[in-house]
This record gives sequence, structure tokens and C-alpha cells, in this order.
Amino acid sequence: MIPVQHIHPMLVHFPIVLIYTLAVIDLVALVRGNAVTRRSGAGTISTFLALAAGAFAIGTWFYGGLALDHAEAAGFSSDIAEIHESLGGITAFAFLIWGVVRLALWVRNRELGPAAVAVPVIEVAGAVLVSATAYYGGLLVYDLGVNVAKTAIGG
Repeated sequence: MIPVQHIHPMLVHFPIVLIYTLAVIDLVALVRGNAVTRRSGAGTISTFLALAAGAFAIGTWFYGGLALDHAEAAGFSSDIAEIHESLGGITAFAFLIWGVVRLALWVRNRELGPAAVAVPVIEVAGAVLVSATAYYGGLLVYDLGVNVAKTAIGG
């Protein structure tokens, strides 16, 4: 059985890649004049990427909380962990809400006209948010060694 504290790092890369991919796809679609809020090929792919990003973000946030509980039970405490946890929660729920909004736009099958530029702008902001969250997660692992087994070097 996989230890619960290892599930978070296994999942964490999915919402990161999905939101970056979503932003790129929607930027390209905007430049090419394709509506990503319609039931077109690009719109369907984009919508379901947004939903997947939201679903994986919620799962990652949930298991991140369990991983932090595990670390704290072993005596770990850090302000960096609290920042990462807060950003993770904001990121997860923002992505979930965005996925639901995108689904509603897709179901309505309407173009947004000039407001369509807001779609990739929001997703680029999401990519910045996930990058900030990932930065603090990296500090936890690579600087503080949270939930990482220590190895002997040279010995």
C-alpha cells in the first residue's frame, strides 16, 4: 500500500501541467479566432482540461493536507508549510470553480465576443498562482526535506 504522504507528490504534477496546457491552448485558440466556450473541438478539449485541472487540484489539495498532518505528527512545523497549504487551498478551489464556469459556458454553447480575451487571461493568472504554490512546495521538499527519507552521502 502506498503511504498516504506519498500520494500528494504523485498527484501534484497533474493540475500544474493541466493549467499550463489549458492556458496555452486557449491563448492559441484566441489568436486563431476559435471560441473555446462553444461545443467545438477546441472548446470541448479546453473545457474538459479545465474540469480535469479542477478535479486534480482538489485531490492534490486533500492529500496535501494529509501529508502535512503526517509531517506535523512527526514533529514538523514551518511557516512555509502554512503558506503552501493556504495557496494550495486557494488554487484548488479556484481551479474547481473555473472548471464549473467553463462547463457552464460550454453547455450554453455561446461565444463571448470581445470578452473572450478574459478566458486565457484568467488561466494565465491561474498558472501564476499554481507556480507560486509549487514554489513553496519545492521549498518544503528540497530545502526542508518534509516527508522525504534521508540518505547517507559518502558513507
